[in-house]
Amino acid sequence: MNVNIKSFQELSILELYQILQLRTEVFVVEQNCVYQDMDGKDTKALHIIGRDQNEIIAYTRIFRPGDYMDHACIGRVVVKKSARKGGSGKEIMQASIRAVEDNFNTNTIHISAQTYLQKFYNELGFTAVGETYLEDDIPHILMVKE
Repeated sequence: MNVNIKSFQELSILELYQILQLRTEVFVVEQNCVYQDMDGKDTKALHIIGRDQNEIIAYTRIFRPGDYMDHACIGRVVVKKSARKGGSGKEIMQASIRAVEDNFNTNTIHISAQTYLQKFYNELGFTAVGETYLEDDIPHILMVKE
């Protein structure tokens, strides 16, 4: 998988379309969750894009401290269903962690994790903080990496 990091302004129209298509495919259709994916925050984010050949198969967006949460954060972590068993999720997260450290000069990273993925994020160095909560009717937990 090849990984690129782009600001919103650097995304081509095709890349933006493919990112939104992947996010909708997983978060809305597969997870059967009706919510407002295009939340007005993409313009402030750096976009971490994982490709296999010309297809976007993994994606996250990252934010500097204060642009979304008080601390730097990673969000919209998504991997195409057909690419989930090959390590693409771990690879895109590792690239995202490095991008936060390199671009925002911090090692403290927050994520709002779906609870069923808690073990996955633990393996990447994140620790659960507090109680679970519902976000768009899906159980989540705050996780922090320091």
